[in-house]
Amino acid sequence: MRDRLRAAVHGAYERVLRREIDGAPEHVAVIMDGNRRYARERGRDATDGHRSGAQTTEQMLDWCADLGVEELTLYAFSTENFDRPAEQNEQLFDLLTEKLREFADADRVHEQGVRIRTIGETERLPERVREAATYADRRTAGYGSFTLNIALAYGGRAELLGAARGIADAVDAEDIEPGDVDVAEIESRLHASPVRDVDLIIRTGGDERTSNFLPWHANGSEAAVFFCTPYWPEFSKVDFLRAVRTYESREASWRRTRARRALALVRSLGTEVKEARRVLDRLKETLPESPDVEEPERRSAD
Repeated sequence: MRDRLRAAVHGAYERVLRREIDGAPEHVAVIMDGNRRYARERGRDATDGHRSGAQTTEQMLDWCADLGVEELTLYAFSTENFDRPAEQNEQLFDLLTEKLREFADADRVHEQGVRIRTIGETERLPERVREAATYADRRTAGYGSFTLNIALAYGGRAELLGAARGIADAVDAEDIEPGDVDVAEIESRLHASPVRDVDLIIRTGGDERTSNFLPWHANGSEAAVFFCTPYWPEFSKVDFLRAVRTYESREASWRRTRARRALALVRSLGTEVKEARRVLDRLKETLPESPDVEEPERRSAD
């Protein structure tokens, strides 16, 4: 009885949240934290936690499709993760290999036109993972309705450092002029950048930090950030809707701020125009009459 009541309340809250959301961010990025802790608290090994998390990932694709999100980036394996015990990483590499191929063959992926890409220093990954990533990329290369980026062997600071070094080498070799370095040049040197800048970062598991994730595409666009306590395997659609609501609230706040600034600017310009007119009138009084001196045409400041 208690479980049914909880499910009913949860469903009702989900419907309320859905009605409160007018749109959706174009690009959501997720730090899927808490898989190992989820498993440990249940007396299971880490691989079981990652498998449970993979089920949430599949659901996330449906939630994004429901709201109209166009791009999803998942932080699956960071460069720092290479420091974990080799046995633990090998188990995770096996799971990544399995899921990349499974996703590439899934009916829902092809029905929804999902383009699967991997970003990061993938050359550092075992051959079986690289082959699975290539398979997923090839199987979905013709799609563009939705983009799923899997961040593997990814580290934001290392990525930016590599881009900076590449540009420095190109300038030193006189292949590019320093003044020609622009946003497009930097992005061309990042590890298979996402298609769009990030609008919303979600981190599960309770930690409130973005862990070196997509600094160029998230910080540069001032992405909204939503931290929540559920571990990734426990992350629900209600949690996702709450994250999107946070994004919409932030966007509304930004729109109000921009509107206030624009209004202040218009008022300031209006004051300056009136003052300029007074100065011009005083100046005309001090000048001798001459047919060569013409009053500039006045235009309404309204």
